[in-house]
Amino acid sequence: MTGTHPNILFVMGDQMAAPSLPVYGHPLVRTPNIERLAQDGVVFENAYCNFPICAPSRFSMLSGRLASRIGAYDNAAEFPSAVPTMAHYLRLAGYRTCASGKMHFIGADQQHGFEERLTTDIYPADFGWTPDWQRPDERLEWFHNLVNVVAAGPSERTLQIDFDDEVAFQATRWLWDHARAEDARPFFMLASFSHPHDPYNIPRAYWDRYDHNAIDLPAVPRIPLGARDPHSLRLHDNYDRGEFEITEEQVRAARHAYYGAISYVDDRIGELLQALEASGQAENTIVIVTSDHGDMLGERGMWFKMSFFEWACRVPLIVHAPGRFAPARRSRNVSLVDLLPTLLDLAGAEQEPATPLDGRSLVPLIGNADAEWPDTVFGEYLAEGSVAPIFMLRRGRYKYVACEADPPQLYDLEADPAELENLAGKPEHAETERGLAASVRETWDSEALFRDVVASQQQRRKVFQALMTGDRTLWDYEPPRDESHAYIRNIAGLYEKEALAFLPRRGPPKS
Repeated sequence: MTGTHPNILFVMGDQMAAPSLPVYGHPLVRTPNIERLAQDGVVFENAYCNFPICAPSRFSMLSGRLASRIGAYDNAAEFPSAVPTMAHYLRLAGYRTCASGKMHFIGADQQHGFEERLTTDIYPADFGWTPDWQRPDERLEWFHNLVNVVAAGPSERTLQIDFDDEVAFQATRWLWDHARAEDARPFFMLASFSHPHDPYNIPRAYWDRYDHNAIDLPAVPRIPLGARDPHSLRLHDNYDRGEFEITEEQVRAARHAYYGAISYVDDRIGELLQALEASGQAENTIVIVTSDHGDMLGERGMWFKMSFFEWACRVPLIVHAPGRFAPARRSRNVSLVDLLPTLLDLAGAEQEPATPLDGRSLVPLIGNADAEWPDTVFGEYLAEGSVAPIFMLRRGRYKYVACEADPPQLYDLEADPAELENLAGKPEHAETERGLAASVRETWDSEALFRDVVASQQQRRKVFQALMTGDRTLWDYEPPRDESHAYIRNIAGLYEKEALAFLPRRGPPKS
């Protein structure tokens, strides 16, 4: 890799838990393309999202700031247009910026620094999914539902397959177009897939890659409701409420389909990598693979995300830049807010951030396992299924979860990776707990944040009601399609147009 300003291909899965990948030790899942990137790249073993739900996690990652600092409280909170993203900064640094796939942008700004956006989104861009902490028992029609577990299995087509097929096609074609374009700028391409997010259904070809009887069941069996922490119990009440008695076979089927969906994403990544290689762009392209959060996938009897147990909040993070960094694994705690300063560092972008960032560049740690590093991750949850702000700190071997409505939780992840023994309140861990609790108080004002969240919810619910009255006002992104210069048109010579599309370039025919 020789370019001073390398291309960057940033690939995201949706709800792809790190423990579900072979790179992180899973014995069954098949991801040859991700494994190839990991073999030649740098793998972060303890990478976390900063908010275990889709939109706020993405906004936090793109901005390098905790979601609470930019008002991104839930999946219907606006991503403010005034907040600079990695796409804005890289664009100012001379990059051509493009996005394909799920962004989950909420609000009228549907590009946030990306010059080009190739697809619409799979989810709505308005305030319709706003929760209401003042009515915690309200059943939310759009909330996750265990129907997706009960109905798990093979399905030849789903909305998610339709969407991700388009995401891959558009992104791959764009990579080819960039290779033969006259635009000499390096590119930043974000390709974002909706798999392996539920529903847990996948085409038969992917289902058949796995022996159903070999699918592993959760390592931590279902914890009885009476023994669960209050937040886990609230989540159960929101997405279940005893409507379904989930059987072992249904759990196995959901995990089976989820593994197949990961293999589907891996195949799409393979298509992108093949396009880079065949077009001559691979050598000068850094590839990053991650996800917005994980999926409990039946562990502890829980599903989806929205909590700070490892399966919900620990994400894959692989940086593939073999010409710059030797293959390695890093065990220090890092998070998605670190990616914006990392990308600016990798791109050689000498810019001062417009606002203080909550992350820091991973580049020193990528190159040196002993680099100075705070080894602390901050997480927060302010969305549906909660009644007050929830905060998480991972520092060294310990994870601490605090909420004014609930008892604290403290886990030693080295001694207890399954998070079965809550150490909070135990005298022998009092000093550790005091230090982590003090860091929470220094970082967040829980009472003020509660008031801000509730006020935002009420405003957004009122605005949504108005926008759905009369002629409905939608913010959903619609990709522009200008076909006037596509293929052969009578505004350019036929052979001239065809010649420009060849890669490698085709010279004039010999007489």
